[in-house]
Amino acid sequence: MVGARSLNETSQATGASPSTLPPGLPPSGAIQSPQGTQATPQQVAQAQPSAGGQGTAVSTGNPNEQGQGLSNLSANQIAAVTRDNQWSGASFPLEQFQAYTSPFGYRRSIEGYNYNEFHYGLDMAAPRGSYIRNWWTGTVVEVSDDSNCGTSVVVEAGNWLSIFCHMEGRVEVSNGQRAMVDRDGGLRIVEGSTVQAGQRVGRVGMSGRTTGPHLHWGLKYDNNWVDPAMVLRAMYSSQQNTASRPN
Repeated sequence: MVGARSLNETSQATGASPSTLPPGLPPSGAIQSPQGTQATPQQVAQAQPSAGGQGTAVSTGNPNEQGQGLSNLSANQIAAVTRDNQWSGASFPLEQFQAYTSPFGYRRSIEGYNYNEFHYGLDMAAPRGSYIRNWWTGTVVEVSDDSNCGTSVVVEAGNWLSIFCHMEGRVEVSNGQRAMVDRDGGLRIVEGSTVQAGQRVGRVGMSGRTTGPHLHWGLKYDNNWVDPAMVLRAMYSSQQNTASRPN
């Protein structure tokens, strides 16, 4: 198995106060992505590279497995890795985004234990039921609902794996075919199917180990974990440059 079942993490979210919301609906300068999903300057500015700080949502894991399999890609290298593939084709992964509530990286145990813990993704607060959109066009390689990640979908796009956790719905098997099914949200995401950038692949839920509704978004490049905040910055920069070019 790839992705979701390898995530030994706990995610907690308390939501976002009104003061943390990006101003405007949508904010001025929003860059349009597929199917109306936006990556805004405010969202990207909030997505700081891993600093190990405390937020309103924290994910913890096994202290004996912390920080393993991390990519050493810098922000500039991340921007260059897919320069030829046009970051402008990527989609911001969450509708009704409120705030980033827990960054990628080390932090002290929130449970009071004497060790640092590692959070293998970026937590984004949103109202329960908010739609999650696929980051980049790829193939669904795993659906799962039996790990700390909760109901989850993993999408492979070239060298990248994108992991979406804590969603509504559950996994169902029919005629040997596994699918993430969220009837209330009108979604059925089948293993082996192709999903487009910006396509809805789930909804924010409370599945797995979480105390509040949010999306835990994990990214791997060549099977090594990458800070999604750096990816968002590269993505926004590319989209901004594309939008400013003359036709």
